[in-house]
Formats: sequence, C-alpha cells, structure tokens
Amino acid sequence: MGRSSSLTTVVAAILLVTLVGSAYANNFFDEFDLTWGDHRGKIFNGGTMLSLSLDRVSGSGFKSKKEYLFGRIDMQLKLVAGNSAGTVTAYYLSSQGATHDEIDFEFLGNETGKPYVLHTNVFAQGKGDREQQFYLWFDPTKNFHTYSIVWRPQHIIFLVDNLPIRVFNNAERLGVPFPKSQPMKIYSSLWNADDWATRGGLVKTDWSKAPFTAYYRGFNAAACTVSSGCDPKFKSSFGDGKLQVANELNAYGRRRLRWVQKYFMIYNYCSDLKRFPRGFPPECKRSRV
Repeated sequence: MGRSSSLTTVVAAILLVTLVGSAYANNFFDEFDLTWGDHRGKIFNGGTMLSLSLDRVSGSGFKSKKEYLFGRIDMQLKLVAGNSAGTVTAYYLSSQGATHDEIDFEFLGNETGKPYVLHTNVFAQGKGDREQQFYLWFDPTKNFHTYSIVWRPQHIIFLVDNLPIRVFNNAERLGVPFPKSQPMKIYSSLWNADDWATRGGLVKTDWSKAPFTAYYRGFNAAACTVSSGCDPKFKSSFGDGKLQVANELNAYGRRRLRWVQKYFMIYNYCSDLKRFPRGFPPECKRSRV
C-alpha cells in the first residue's frame, strides 16, 4: 500500500470516528420516549441506561423523539437472559403508514443454553419479505454488544460490534424499491411472540421466569434529522459515501462479512428455492459484496 493510499485510509477512519462519536448526546431522557408498557420501561442511571420488561400482562417499548433520514445508528443491548423462549426484542427504524419503510433487527429468544436467532429484514414502500437470519458468535445476554444500522442512499449495512453481517444494496435500477425518501424513527420493544418466535411456535413462553428484561445503553446517532438537518462535515462526506464505505466494507470488512455469512447465517431469502421456485427476487442478483 502506497503512502497516499495509507493516508486516505487513516483520514477515513478518523472521519468516521469523529462522526459517530460526536453527533448526539448519549442520554435516553433527551432522545427517547417510553411509549407503552407502563412501569415496564425505565430510564435510569442519569439517562444513560434504559430497560424494557415483559410479563404475562404486557411488554413494553420506546421510540425516538427525532426522525432520521440516512446516517448511522448505534445501540448497545444486553438481551433477556436465561429461558427467553417465546420472547422477541425488536430494535428497528420505521416510518408510518401502509407504504412505510423499515430496517429491522429482531432477537428471537430461546431455551436456556440454546442460541438466540438474530432476524433482519428491510421494508420499502410497505413490502418486506427480505429476511436474513443469523446465530451470534457470542452470548448476547452476558455483556452489552453494539448493533448498528448504516443507512445510505446506495445501501443499508447491518453491523454487530462493528462487523458487517449484511448489506442490502439499492437496486432501484432493477425495479426494486429502496428506503430513501421517508424519514424514520427508532423503535424498540420487548414482547411475547410464542406463536412463532422459537422453533416456529413449538416452544412457548415460560411465564414462571417472568419478568423478562432487556437493557440498553450507548446510543449514538451520526445522522441527518428532520428537525436539525445534517452536520455540514457529515453531509459533505456523506454525498457519495466513498470514505465510509472504504472503512466499513474495506478488504477486512468484506472478509468479516463473508465469515459471518458462511458460518453464522441460518436463513437467506435469496437462496430459498421453495419460497421462490420461479426465480429469486431481482435484488438477489447483486447481493454479493
């Protein structure tokens, strides 16, 4: 690697760290509203921690005060420990209405000692059905881990602890809708879905283990918002995305992406022949990185 190339890489890394680290204050009181579940959602520790709980009566949830249109969203989660079968912890971006856009992380609980399933999906103009599912390479209930969404006009990247696990490219030229015009809020919820969440609904929620609790911290958004606009430096670097792409999907990032998809992906709609016997959706043709 030449001197110029090395300098470009360093500048890109510094820029990304600056953007991610400085965009918004990490305070849940300032950034989020608890929207349902009564006392089951709590903000505490001076606004740096949030928890959601689920019992037999109700789950709970929260949403962001701001609407976002492109950017990077980071959240640290520690998921429900022990027997979490039947529970779902959802963390996602979404707009509203029948033609809404949505970018999903969903964590499907399991019996004690068995792995969570990380479910991802992308909706555009009200249509989803673009699922990829993964096992994680760590226990997500023991410590906090960072789950990130990078949303740009040319692609969406899902990351776990800054490792890319999925890339959904803009394939509008193939007639595939892409989320790019509807601002979205951040939502999260913890709820009972034992009719489908664990082994297709075969394993039910054990209410004797309730309440089930998930914890959140380390929220950060380096993004454009409807209310505040974009930071000038972020907006100028974000125009073509080349600096960020070089950092997130450089050679190392692409290797990590292939590693995750080879060893930890358990479902990909783009390879489901039973579901698509007449041919895969057009965006699947350009899903390789």
